[in-house]
Amino acid sequence: MNCGLPTFGVQRSTCLRLATTFCMLVFALLQGCAAVPYPNKQDPLESFNRGVFSFNDGLDRIVLKPVATGYQQVTPHWFRTGVGNFFGNLEDVWSAVNTGLQLRALETGDNLGRVMLNTSIGLLGVVDVASTLNVERHPANFGLTLARWGVKPGPYLVLPLLGSTTLRDAAGLPIDVKGNLVNGIGDPSTRDALSLLNIVDSRASFLRAGDVVDDAALDKYSFFRDAFLQRRRNLVYDGDPPDEEAESVP
Repeated sequence: MNCGLPTFGVQRSTCLRLATTFCMLVFALLQGCAAVPYPNKQDPLESFNRGVFSFNDGLDRIVLKPVATGYQQVTPHWFRTGVGNFFGNLEDVWSAVNTGLQLRALETGDNLGRVMLNTSIGLLGVVDVASTLNVERHPANFGLTLARWGVKPGPYLVLPLLGSTTLRDAAGLPIDVKGNLVNGIGDPSTRDALSLLNIVDSRASFLRAGDVVDDAALDKYSFFRDAFLQRRRNLVYDGDPPDEEAESVP
């Protein structure tokens, strides 16, 4: 789960610009901070990242988690399933673009097939017909495309509001924002309402998992960092990463 936060009434692109500016300012202030006692080679910015993570986690507990809990309590399961399917179908469109840029014909065909089936038979994606027919989903964003093109991941990074990423994936975020079909909606009220619904519905789907992490993780920050990096690495290597990470952190 990513420790991101809702952007009430604010476009994601605006949030991204604010988060990037905030990161640059805080990073400059933290250059003189003491190093962490047991540094991780993939996380040279850990002092900064832990501060941002604590900020995000605090806002999640105060704002997002209660909203997501209320949403889950007042909406039926079938409604939440339909909402998740709808936004998943939009994500499949951008995934198809990225697998195409990666010259992965089979994965692109699957993603396009999912979009065509779910958009038509599945009532604009509300019903996930493609999964019922065993058409596999291949998630991909521009950060993954950069990885396929040979760009190294760079250090782990936690962005305000947006959560876990790497320097490479952060560089791809502006492109991902442009590729999000919701951000292309002309009416600001509709665009922001759909963006908020997506954020709350996504957070609600992780409520139980989040409680398990809270109860089990001795160091919540390390748990999220390691889980994120492992998942991204598995995506880059198609689920079969090498025993030793060949990528080095600049």
